[in-house]
Formats: sequence, structure tokens, C-alpha cells
Amino acid sequence: MQDHKRAVVGWVEYVELPDWKISRLRAKMDSGARNSALHVENIREVGRDRVRFDVRLHRRNVERRVTVETTIKRRGKVRASSGQAEQRIFVTACVRIGAYEQDVELSLVDRQKMIFRMLIGRSALAERYLVDAGKRYLVSKPRRTAPRKTAP
Repeated sequence: MQDHKRAVVGWVEYVELPDWKISRLRAKMDSGARNSALHVENIREVGRDRVRFDVRLHRRNVERRVTVETTIKRRGKVRASSGQAEQRIFVTACVRIGAYEQDVELSLVDRQKMIFRMLIGRSALAERYLVDAGKRYLVSKPRRTAPRKTAP
């Protein structure tokens, strides 16, 4: 039976962080992760409760980045996918997935070696979304790419 209160999203979607002027950031909808995470670089604390960092918008294009300064919500330990516990800074950001916007708590982390710059964890997904693990881009349109050339 379909839950009419929840939007069905693919396991990969483009998301927006409108307050930070970030759009079309590819994110993995990760129901296996409790917390949401955002890849950041050059993280530095500015004052007691503020943090400044760069968000690289594309894996390969290092020039496409946005500098953000925001309030630190909390600090906490997170068990990374490697199994190691690490201390992270958490911030809150408005995240738009499809037609819905909500404030999401994000841990700031170096995901340089990961395919996706952002993970949306189950605490952000639980109330509003159902994830179809077999589909991608159900509420966002993938970027159009040129057709691949085939060998003659």
C-alpha cells in the first residue's frame, strides 16, 4: 500500500541548499546512514560557535565551489563507513529534495574519495520520503549528456 503523505525518491537525486545558493548537488539517499553528511574542504572555526568551509560542487571541477559561513549546531561522534568513530561538526541547512524543503542536520566531513558529495541519512528521510532503491532521479532531472559514441 502506498503512503500518500510521502514522496518516493530514487537512491540518487539532485538536491538544493537554497540558503547557501547551491543547486544540483548530487546526493545519495542513504537509509543505512543515520546522519546526513556533506563534503567540505578548508573547514575552519571562526569564533566560538561559527564555522566557515568550502563546498565543492563537482567532483572533477575544483573551481566550482561555494564558501559558506554558518552556526555550529553541535559536535558529536560519528561512526564512519570505515568503522572508525570520529568527531564531527554538525550544522543545520535548508535542503530541498524535489518539491519539499526541510531543515536537515549535516555533519561536515571530507568525502573526497567518495562518489557522492552528500548523503541524506534516514533521520532526514524518515518523515517525508520513501526511497526506491532500484531507481534514480525520480524527483529531479539528471543532467543531459551527449550520447556516447560507439566503436564502429
